[in-house]
Amino acid sequence: MLDSVVTSAAGLSQEAAAPLALRPLLVELGDLKRVRSAGRAGSIAERLFAQGWSALTGGAPAETVALDITAKALAASRLCDLDAAFLAAAGLSPTDASAVLVDGLDAVTEPVDPDLRARLRACLRAPADLPSGPVPAFVGALAQQPRAGVTCPGKPRILLEPPENHAEHCLVVAVYGVLLSPFYRADPTTVFLAAMAHHFHNAAMPDAGFTGEMLLGDHLWPIVGRCSEWALDELDPPLRETVRAARLVLPDDATAEGRAFHAADSIDRVLQIAQHLRAASLTMETVLGEMELVHAGPVKTFQDRVLTDMRIP
Repeated sequence: MLDSVVTSAAGLSQEAAAPLALRPLLVELGDLKRVRSAGRAGSIAERLFAQGWSALTGGAPAETVALDITAKALAASRLCDLDAAFLAAAGLSPTDASAVLVDGLDAVTEPVDPDLRARLRACLRAPADLPSGPVPAFVGALAQQPRAGVTCPGKPRILLEPPENHAEHCLVVAVYGVLLSPFYRADPTTVFLAAMAHHFHNAAMPDAGFTGEMLLGDHLWPIVGRCSEWALDELDPPLRETVRAARLVLPDDATAEGRAFHAADSIDRVLQIAQHLRAASLTMETVLGEMELVHAGPVKTFQDRVLTDMRIP
């Protein structure tokens, strides 16, 4: 893999800590936190988070859920809410709907590990009939819990509106974790579950960020532990113990799964801020030129003249 080796300042080769080729895809997937549609509550990321937990509590194998949710997220990165349910309602046959979804996935997954990509494509070509179990209360609580923004002890916080919520963050980290797992030779199912559950404590604990955590001092980890257990207690065994075991990779990067998770978590946290900066620096040259806001069609010439005469931009 070309991007698995980088050159240090001293000119010596060293292993890369992350696969650079996946960066554009991860940026695009992060926007699932911000895509909404009429008649559907919450963002795509928020709804996929709930779907994933419903399937898990319904008894679906964790591996199946990890691949299914990741495949749906990849298709949605370009198709948004033109998902299987909508395509069926609009009259497409299951075969035609699957083909559209696979095309959506294929449009963005060229840099994904080939074996993983094939498994994800198979999820859309022959969708699993996932069971729907009860959605745990922590799912709704995490969706209502905004993240803290940019905080640093001793300094006022920087709030960026609208804030993401913890359900959205957990879902995107889980999808990132699956896609990053081959690079770290990690088990994608463990990484997915760990990411889906890594903010269990915030279902009850308001997010005061790094600043608040430092001010709690020695009280921090006992509080986090108690709040996490409240969420775990909502799950029946054996799912509870499966999730608890996956969460063992969270404290450090000593395992391949820990490295995949922490890579996904840090990438999402920083890309979330980068999205705000990208939007703030957007130019009309990009919008009208590169992105072709007024795109080719039978009235484009007239539209261009209207914009020129109105001095827009």
